[in-house]
Amino acid sequence: MTDDEARPQLPPADFDFLVFSLRMQAEVNLGLIPMEDGDEPDVELARHSFDMLQVLQEKTRGNLTDAEKNSLDNSVTELRYRFEQTATKQA
Repeated sequence: MTDDEARPQLPPADFDFLVFSLRMQAEVNLGLIPMEDGDEPDVELARHSFDMLQVLQEKTRGNLTDAEKNSLDNSVTELRYRFEQTATKQA
């Protein structure tokens, strides 16, 4: 089996996938998407991914299509809500 057969095709390197990747990292680290049994949420790592999305939001303001802006804004809003839920559970 060659490397091409073992690995699925990579998605295009575009803005939407960048936002999706950062959001997914935050969700995994918040424990919203379990990766291994018994892994505890790592809020600090999740916060870093969330902060990166906010930097992206700030630095691209005015330079995105409506769809890109909506995707980014929705991801930031959803993650903010998820952080609040996680903090409430841990309190």
